[in-house]
Parts: sequence; C-alpha cells; structure tokens
Amino acid sequence: MRAVRRPGAYVCGIDAAMDVIGAKWKVLILWALDEKPCRFGELRRGVPGVTEKVLSSHLKELEDDGIVHREEYAEVPPRVEYSLTPRGVSLNEALGPLGEWGREHAHPGVRVRSPGARAEADLAGNDPL
Repeated sequence: MRAVRRPGAYVCGIDAAMDVIGAKWKVLILWALDEKPCRFGELRRGVPGVTEKVLSSHLKELEDDGIVHREEYAEVPPRVEYSLTPRGVSLNEALGPLGEWGREHAHPGVRVRSPGARAEADLAGNDPL
C-alpha cells in the first residue's frame, strides 16, 4: 500500500520532513543505508522486524521522494543495490541530532547502537549492540 501525500501546504518544515520519514521503519532504513549501499536482503537483516512487503514499500516511497537510489545491475542473477542520494545523506545528517538525543535519553538498561557500530562489529564478527 502506497503512502498518500496529504493535500495542501505543510504547517512547518518538521511537518514536511515527517511526511517523508513518518513511517515506522523509514528512519531505520536510512540509518542502515548511511553505512553503505545495501542489497534488499542485507537491509532486511539490518532492520530486524521489518517484513519484506513493508521494506519493499518503504524503499519505493523513499525512492519516489528522492531519498534513496535503486541501482539495477545487468547481471545473472539480477542484482539491485540501494543507496542514499545526496538528498538522503542530508536528511540523515539532519536526523543525527535526534539520534544523539535518543542515545542520551534512552530508558535505563536499554542499549542503543552508535553510528558505525554495525560496520565495526561486522569487521570484528561481533553483535553490533
């Protein structure tokens, strides 16, 4: 099911941004793509809990919004990679302070991954949390 854009003007810039990233999994997809371009299966594993249907839908919406680039390679078997566009990179940079706030104010006892933790853990073969 595709997201329907609200008709009319936005109330403020946050309203406009939330129209792009307001769905539950979109920010986590952006966070995963900030580390490196990913194939669909990598994203599915990198965003635990998201279904294939929802991931596919969100990627298409983010692509339509100019946030994510979908690159198809003419190979057998077919290969598709997703990456952030410059607009997506700037959106992730804008979300950085929100992530920092979340790390500082997480509920006691709840672990929060830091940026780059996944890449470091993959190199070491450890759990990124």
